[in-house]
Amino acid sequence: MHVRVRLFAALRERAGSGSVDIELPEGARLRDVWPLLGLGDEPEGLLFAVNREYAASETPLFQGDEVAVIPPVSGGAFRLSETPLSVEGAVAEVRADDAGAIATFVGTTRRRSRDREVLHLEYEAYEGMAEAEMKRIATELRERHDIIDVAIHHRIGPVEIGETSVVIAISAAHRAPALDACREAIDTLKQTVPLWKKELYVGGEEWIGQGS
Repeated sequence: MHVRVRLFAALRERAGSGSVDIELPEGARLRDVWPLLGLGDEPEGLLFAVNREYAASETPLFQGDEVAVIPPVSGGAFRLSETPLSVEGAVAEVRADDAGAIATFVGTTRRRSRDREVLHLEYEAYEGMAEAEMKRIATELRERHDIIDVAIHHRIGPVEIGETSVVIAISAAHRAPALDACREAIDTLKQTVPLWKKELYVGGEEWIGQGS
């Protein structure tokens, strides 16, 4: 059976392509995909998705499935944007008459990182799955916190020094749940959304791993 495999970030560069078509026998499972890619040993922390949903290694595969091989993730949003983000725009999306507080988080590109002079960043996302994962985060935030609304916007493509890479805005009747949910949103986003960051610095470049 025919399966298309999507690759991202460092794996895409290693393979020289963002997608690979492979043939698998009937009854194959997700764990059978990696050995056919010819990319060496399986990296630690690798995740997989089938048809844009995270999946376990024993998940059965079928003709026409799309498999995504996801390196440890960094960074993600309801909205992915190749153009500069607006904090005011995110705040406007969550503003409500019942809101007594709007908490925001703004992530920006700093000039120095790990004792290196950064030139700029580049973000890459698994579009479609990234937005769906952000919506899932927002749903869980509403279930755990007494909040009104959530907005998450993230840049993709090149982001220059000083520019905004992510904006999160959360409204609630009171400040405590808004602040708590905002902190949880950025921490969860860094762990689960399929979004990657390449750091280009003086003398080289590097894909930055999970939680950066």
